Amino acid sequence: MKIHGNKPPDGQEINPGAQKVSRPHAQSKPAKSEKAKSVDIVEISGEGKKVAELMSALEQLPAVREEKISAIKEALKSGTYHVDSSKIAQKILDEL
Repeated sequence: MKIHGNKPPDGQEINPGAQKVSRPHAQSKPAKSEKAKSVDIVEISGEGKKVAELMSALEQLPAVREEKISAIKEALKSGTYHVDSSKIAQKILDEL
Protein backbone atom coordinates (compact mmCIF):
# COMPACT_ATOMS: atom_id res chain seq x y z
CA MET A 1 0.00 0.00 0.00
CA LYS A 2 1.37 3.38 -0.98
CA ILE A 3 0.44 6.59 0.75
CA HIS A 4 0.34 9.64 -1.50
CA GLY A 5 -0.32 12.41 1.01
CA ASN A 6 -3.73 14.05 0.98
CA LYS A 7 -4.17 13.92 -2.82
CA PRO A 8 -4.69 10.85 -4.99
CA PRO A 9 -1.95 9.95 -7.48
CA ASP A 10 -2.14 11.58 -10.93
CA GLY A 11 -4.83 10.08 -13.14
CA GLN A 12 -6.84 8.61 -10.25
CA GLU A 13 -9.91 10.04 -8.64
CA ILE A 14 -11.18 8.95 -5.25
CA ASN A 15 -14.87 9.25 -6.11
CA PRO A 16 -15.37 10.02 -9.82
CA GLY A 17 -19.20 10.10 -9.49
CA ALA A 18 -19.19 12.85 -6.87
CA GLN A 19 -20.42 16.29 -7.81
CA LYS A 20 -19.07 19.50 -6.40
CA VAL A 21 -21.57 21.60 -4.49
CA SER A 22 -21.10 25.34 -4.43
CA ARG A 23 -22.12 27.30 -1.39
CA PRO A 24 -23.24 30.86 -1.33
CA HIS A 25 -20.48 33.26 -0.36
CA ALA A 26 -22.47 34.67 2.58
CA GLN A 27 -22.61 31.31 4.38
CA SER A 28 -18.93 30.48 4.08
CA LYS A 29 -17.64 33.47 6.05
CA PRO A 30 -19.00 34.66 9.38
CA ALA A 31 -19.84 38.32 9.72
CA LYS A 32 -17.20 40.58 11.21
CA SER A 33 -19.36 41.22 14.27
CA GLU A 34 -19.40 37.47 15.03
CA LYS A 35 -15.60 37.32 14.99
CA ALA A 36 -15.30 40.21 17.42
CA LYS A 37 -17.66 38.57 19.93
CA SER A 38 -15.67 35.35 20.44
CA VAL A 39 -13.29 35.46 23.39
CA ASP A 40 -11.06 32.66 24.67
CA ILE A 41 -10.74 32.32 28.43
CA VAL A 42 -8.33 30.11 30.33
CA GLU A 43 -8.84 29.32 33.99
CA ILE A 44 -6.24 27.39 36.00
CA SER A 45 -7.56 25.26 38.83
CA GLY A 46 -6.17 25.36 42.34
CA GLU A 47 -4.46 22.03 41.74
CA GLY A 48 -2.87 23.40 38.59
CA LYS A 49 -1.51 26.36 40.54
CA LYS A 50 -0.07 24.01 43.17
CA VAL A 51 1.62 21.95 40.46
CA ALA A 52 3.12 25.12 38.98
CA GLU A 53 4.45 26.15 42.40
CA LEU A 54 5.97 22.71 42.98
CA MET A 55 7.57 22.70 39.54
CA SER A 56 9.07 26.12 40.27
CA ALA A 57 10.46 24.90 43.59
CA LEU A 58 11.83 21.76 41.93
CA GLU A 59 13.67 23.81 39.31
CA GLN A 60 15.50 25.66 42.09
CA LEU A 61 16.94 22.44 43.57
CA PRO A 62 20.40 21.39 42.40
CA ALA A 63 20.45 18.55 39.88
CA VAL A 64 23.35 16.84 41.68
CA ARG A 65 23.88 16.60 45.44
CA GLU A 66 27.59 17.41 45.50
CA GLU A 67 28.00 16.80 49.25
CA LYS A 68 26.67 13.24 48.96
CA ILE A 69 28.84 12.48 45.92
CA SER A 70 31.98 13.78 47.62
CA ALA A 71 31.22 11.74 50.77
CA ILE A 72 30.85 8.55 48.72
CA LYS A 73 34.06 9.31 46.79
CA GLU A 74 35.97 9.75 50.04
CA ALA A 75 34.54 6.51 51.46
CA LEU A 76 35.56 4.66 48.28
CA LYS A 77 39.10 6.08 48.44
CA SER A 78 39.51 5.19 52.11
CA GLY A 79 37.94 1.73 51.67
CA THR A 80 35.16 2.36 54.19
CA TYR A 81 32.29 2.34 51.69
CA HIS A 82 30.00 -0.57 52.51
CA VAL A 83 27.06 -1.78 50.43
CA ASP A 84 24.29 -3.60 52.29
CA SER A 85 23.44 -6.49 49.94
CA SER A 86 20.18 -7.27 51.75
CA LYS A 87 18.90 -3.72 51.06
CA ILE A 88 19.85 -4.05 47.39
CA ALA A 89 18.10 -7.42 47.16
CA GLN A 90 14.98 -6.00 48.83
CA LYS A 91 14.85 -3.04 46.43
CA ILE A 92 15.16 -5.41 43.46
CA LEU A 93 12.33 -7.55 44.80
CA ASP A 94 10.19 -4.45 45.44
CA GLU A 95 10.54 -3.47 41.78
CA LEU A 96 9.34 -6.85 40.50
